[in-house]
Formats: sequence, C-alpha cells, structure tokens
Amino acid sequence: MVKVQSWGRLSTDTHNVVGLHNRLDLKHQLKELTYNNNKLLAHGMGRSYGDACLNSNSTLLVTKGLNHFIFFDEVNGILECESGVLLKDIQELMIPRGWMLAVTPGTQIVTVGGAIANDIHGKNHHVFGSFGDMLLNLTLLRTNGEVIECSPQQNSLWFDATIGGVGLTGIIVKAQIQLRKVTGPWLNTESVAYHNLNEFFNLCDNSEKDWEHTVSWIDCLSINYKKQSKNARGIFMRGNHANILNRESPIYKQKAMPITPPFSLVNKLTLNIFNTAYFLLNKYKQGLATQHYQPFFYPLDNIHEWNRMYGPKGFYQYQCVVPRQVGKEAIESMLEQISKSGTGSFLAVLKTFGKKHSRGMLGFPQPGVTLALDFPNLDHITHQLMNNLDAIVKEAGGRIYLAKDSRMSCQLFEAGYPRLKEFLTYRDEGISSNMSRRLMGF
Repeated sequence: MVKVQSWGRLSTDTHNVVGLHNRLDLKHQLKELTYNNNKLLAHGMGRSYGDACLNSNSTLLVTKGLNHFIFFDEVNGILECESGVLLKDIQELMIPRGWMLAVTPGTQIVTVGGAIANDIHGKNHHVFGSFGDMLLNLTLLRTNGEVIECSPQQNSLWFDATIGGVGLTGIIVKAQIQLRKVTGPWLNTESVAYHNLNEFFNLCDNSEKDWEHTVSWIDCLSINYKKQSKNARGIFMRGNHANILNRESPIYKQKAMPITPPFSLVNKLTLNIFNTAYFLLNKYKQGLATQHYQPFFYPLDNIHEWNRMYGPKGFYQYQCVVPRQVGKEAIESMLEQISKSGTGSFLAVLKTFGKKHSRGMLGFPQPGVTLALDFPNLDHITHQLMNNLDAIVKEAGGRIYLAKDSRMSCQLFEAGYPRLKEFLTYRDEGISSNMSRRLMGF
C-alpha cells in the first residue's frame, strides 16, 4: 500500500497502486484486479486539487505508463495516442511540426485521459470550447471487460458521459484529438490593468472578436467591505498566435520549492504585499509583448511542486462558473465574502466562457463567468468561507468544478449538474473514488 496525495495536499490516503503499461493487456490486467468487489480508479498525474483522483484504501490504476503515440495525420492534424500521454509531450512534439493543442489548461503536466475526464478548458473557450470539443473519438474499457468505441457519431451518449465524467465510466485507453495549425511557439500578447469589474467585462467583450486567448488575474483583496469599496482591480491578458519564424525558443530551467514550510507562505502578513506588488509591477509593464507559449499558458509549471508553499495542511482550490447576466453581482458578492473572512487568494483567476456548453454530462464549462481561487487550509475559517461562496453560486444558478472540489455538498452538486441522473446510467460499477462516494454514494 502506498500513500497518495492530490495536488491540494489536503490528505494523505493509502492506496494499492498498480501501474498500467500495455494497452493490449489491459483487459486481462483488470480482470485480475476486480476481485472481492475491489473498486478501481484510473489516476494520471494527480493534478486534480481535491478528491476526484483518490480512491482511499482501494486500487489506483496509474496510467502514465500508457504514454505511446499511435498515429499522426500531419496533413489534417489528427493525433491518436494513449491516455497516459502528457499534454507537455504533445506540445513539444507537435509544435515544431506546425500543430498544437487547440485547448490547453493552466498546466501541461496533465495526461490526455485526465484532460478528457475533467473536460479541461483554457483561455480560448470563446473560440474552441473545451477539450471535449477537440476530441474525435476514444476507446473506453469497462471493468467487466467490455470495450466501447465512442465518438460524436458512435455510442455518442457514452462519449458524452465520459467527457467530464471524472473517470467513472471506465478506463480511457486511447483517444484521437484534433490539433490546430500554428506557425510556431510564439504569441503576440497584451496586458491591461483594470480597476473595477465594469472595466473587466468591457475588456472581455471588446477582446473576444480579435483575440483568441483572454484571461485575467484579479486582486481578491481589492474589494473592501469595511470601506464599502467595490473597485476590484486586476490585470487582463490577451494573446494571439504569432507568425514568427527563425526565432530560437528559450530554454526554461525549472525551479523548485525544495521543502514544505511549517506554515503557509500565503497568509495575512504576506497576501496583501504579494497582491499589491503583483498588480503594481504588471501595471507598470502593461502593453504589447511577444511571449513564448510556455510562460503564457503555463506560468506555474516552471516551479516544481509549487503546491508546497501552502504548508503541511495543504490548500483548497475553489472554481465556480455563474451565468453572465448575474456575473458581476455574484463576483462582487464573492469578493466581499473573501474580504469579510480575513483570508484571501494570491492565485486568483477571473475570465469569461463563450457560448458553448460542455457536451459532457458532468462537464464544467458553460456560458458565463468563472472565478478560480486558492485558499490555504485554515480549517473552519476556510470551510465557512467556501460555504458562503457556495450559497452565492447556488443562488446565481452556477456550478463548482469537480476537478478542483473536495468538499461541496450533494445538494449543490445536484443543483449544478442537471444531467447527473442521466450520467449515472453510464457509470462503471467497478469504479469508485473518494469524490463519487462523497457526492454520489458509490
């Protein structure tokens, strides 16, 4: 038995860890593991923040050994690969060939299977949607040995259940992905400081026509309920892929968080300093620039084990989406609750989604505004804050991202995911997770 943590490091859970390496032998391997009602769960890189990637006191099937590229159509940009291939490996192999992932999240240390199971999204949802929109087909292996080939045309409901299905419909063995054409690894970017949410939404609306990638960092401490100030400031970033040839890509030397400090480095004493310094520095540097894709898409990947900075008790990530028509009011209310709590987040991201709903039955992206926040684990203080945020999200008709959750209630889950009942007909009874037991009872 091995102790395993999710990326939030909130718990250390014991698991029977089994590596998967040969996709042609998976059916036989699963048959040997499904004894005495033993429940299984596929596990990629463990970058889910909460408990979706944990299966305490039972079996984790680690998929990163399923890391083979199977086929690539260089004319049409269609890639077939196993589910354990990293997004990082796809980018590094395909960008020199003139192709890259159309949808990529804030880290490239994610497996293809994990990207499908969480229907990840990026900075360009208003253009390309989420990862499921780039998926042409997938092969699903059920724990009873059944193999299901899924696509929008074949077994389409299985396809929809598996996209965003947090690994509960079976083991994703391989997939075909539609890549997008690029001329190289560079982007033309612009950063703009904003000083209230009206400015943020104006920037979003005015950018989406001409800019593929849009996102913002928001200072979640800038709304001050005591002073009745609602002027939330932040830095808005946008980018387009650049036609730049013959420029050598930089070499990024990865830094590391060498130890876990005895307390969170994100705390009352440091947070206001961090946020003020970050805003002022980026306001000073705002304007046009040319950026390599790695720091633009994956700013934290260059710091190995950055999650240690929250100390031994770990941290919570909270990401919600609320409808656009109530977005400004809901975001203001959430920032006010953060201000009242006396805690806050340095890694706070605010952006809008486009008009596409996730095709996944449990997919997170939907039209609206999404806010993502990291909170150090301060026990009941953090729990009370997130309960208050939950109430705002529920009233607004929003939902919480399953990939980042570890504590929402069944009531909020059921309210946010209206296709849950339909999804449950496609679950694999031989698969379970800490999340599924907490939210779905199996």
